[in-house]
Amino acid sequence: MSVRIEKEKNVWTIIHSRAEARNAMDPQSADDLTSAFLEFDSDPTADVAVFWGEGGAFCAGWDLKYVSTLDEKNPLKELDIPKDGGKRGNGGDIPRGPLGPSRLELDKPVIAAVAGPAVAGGMELALWCDFRVMESSAYLGVYCRRWGVPLIDGGTIRLPRIVGQGRALEIILTGRQVMAEECEKLGLCEYVVPEGGARQKAEELAHEIARFPQVCVRADRRSAINQRNFGIRDALINEWYNGQAALIEEGVEGASRFSGGLGRHGDFEKI
Repeated sequence: MSVRIEKEKNVWTIIHSRAEARNAMDPQSADDLTSAFLEFDSDPTADVAVFWGEGGAFCAGWDLKYVSTLDEKNPLKELDIPKDGGKRGNGGDIPRGPLGPSRLELDKPVIAAVAGPAVAGGMELALWCDFRVMESSAYLGVYCRRWGVPLIDGGTIRLPRIVGQGRALEIILTGRQVMAEECEKLGLCEYVVPEGGARQKAEELAHEIARFPQVCVRADRRSAINQRNFGIRDALINEWYNGQAALIEEGVEGASRFSGGLGRHGDFEKI
């Protein structure tokens, strides 16, 4: 089993451990990771996940030894997405992505803890996460450019949305290495930490997020993600009704706690 889950309170760390292949993704790992994230999303005791590759590599991409065995005329037909879009759920209703969970639209946050390479399909997996913590020696890059293997797991969609079209095209077309320091400058990662520290930092952030009222966390996250599909008026409508539901379920009661004396002057400890 190349995938396991370690749980601490309401934070799950989902670990891909195929170190002999630098955590390159084969079909079994892709299946197991998809199942793990669907389990996380459906479990009422789980609030935030950390996605980590064990052994010093986040993911070296698609296992090209496996790709070399595909039928050249009709590769991966079993992973085709219905062109009519199909039923809309969290993504578990359509075939998984070639790299596993990359088509899932979870309702809970996932933080990528990146050590070493997150390249080609591994970069696509890192970009699927809500945000990224990278070790100083970690890097992204479209290394599959060398072999004529395209980005087919969200990379051409998520990368331009994060860094803009021009920079995304430069990274995609050149296939160059993008080190952690540059990733932080471009907005491709949010934290750069010393060697060996990505998992710990990501888990600290996960526990911090998991402390807050989760209906509100998920409503704000959902609105921030969904707004890019709307014009400003529709985005405002979507934000309003998402937020109104969270206010009813959690916000009024939370404001009462503040009124009672908790959390004053930016204190996040006593809430």
